[in-house]
Amino acid sequence: MSSKVDDYINESKKWQLELAKLRELILDCDLEEGLKWGVPCYTFEDSNIVLIHVFKEYCAILFFKGALLKDTKGVLIQQTENTQATRQIRFTSPQQVDEIASVIKAYIREAIKVEKSGLKVDFKKTEEFAVPEEFQHKLDEIPALKAAFEALTPGRQRAYLLHFAAAKQSKTREARVEKCMPKIFDGVGLNDLA
Repeated sequence: MSSKVDDYINESKKWQLELAKLRELILDCDLEEGLKWGVPCYTFEDSNIVLIHVFKEYCAILFFKGALLKDTKGVLIQQTENTQATRQIRFTSPQQVDEIASVIKAYIREAIKVEKSGLKVDFKKTEEFAVPEEFQHKLDEIPALKAAFEALTPGRQRAYLLHFAAAKQSKTREARVEKCMPKIFDGVGLNDLA
């Protein structure tokens, strides 16, 4: 057990009981415990299997390859329409954790089997994502921008495309493109520190 995870749970006043119960269930499945991205993360042979995280309205466990699990109990949630691999199980009370404790353990064991088998999530290719019109105009107008964008990793390209497309209004999409252009020219991703 990690003292850093102890601290994380103790600092989470609202979800402390739920987190402690989830931690106990996960550790009972023989996973290694650590803190990654500031949250408790559990691994099998250095591969991420599941993590615990909190939100304002709920706490959750997140399966890194949840899309590959057979969700026979219908408890896995895809966070957003753009989430490809991960899936969550959300909780708002300690009783909810208790009610599906055996299901949680079964899903964790299945996630370990998925990892052992070497299965991979088939991610959508960057070309399958829509390029917002406002960004396409800039790519057409500025060849250097197109070259800089194409030089980015596929994950960085997708992050920009999703960020631009998420804006409902054309003006907002245009503003996002303008704001992100320097980062694209610098070869960094949307969330990278420049």
